[in-house]
Amino acid sequence: MTDATIDVQIALDDTLDLPTRDDLARWARAALARHPAVARSELTIRLVSLDESRSLNRDYRHKDSPTNVLSFPFEAPPGLELPLLGDLAICHAVVAREAQEQHKPLTDHYAHMVVHGTLHLLGYDHMKEADADEMEALERDILAAMGIGDPYVLSGTERGSYFNDEDTRPDA
Repeated sequence: MTDATIDVQIALDDTLDLPTRDDLARWARAALARHPAVARSELTIRLVSLDESRSLNRDYRHKDSPTNVLSFPFEAPPGLELPLLGDLAICHAVVAREAQEQHKPLTDHYAHMVVHGTLHLLGYDHMKEADADEMEALERDILAAMGIGDPYVLSGTERGSYFNDEDTRPDA
């Protein structure tokens, strides 16, 4: 794994059904382990409410609705070297609803959101089909190494990629 520092913030009143801090950190480190250059980096994972997710999504992506995961890469001013990778904001209510709708274990869906968001912090995106294919393959591989099934398969049926399925794509 990595020596990365993972700061977990819980900005929720109800903490029922949340993954553990250790699980959140383990999932992020699994994605970071694929990139030795960031082994000593720092990132924050913040579990947020519907209101906070909606505000962040509106202010930074101009979409006035809550979303599953948002990634905020750290951009250091010129000449300043810091090991900060960035922040993830994960909306528990959206992730829980999606897991139920997609008939997935909540912990598996959370792992996917953490891996997905962390990959965005590392510079991956899914704006073009080839990039989406690369990112999805890496997600599948990272999750499989942790014993988690393909996040794009639902009841044995291929669900499609982020690139082709806007309604189920984790946001960045």
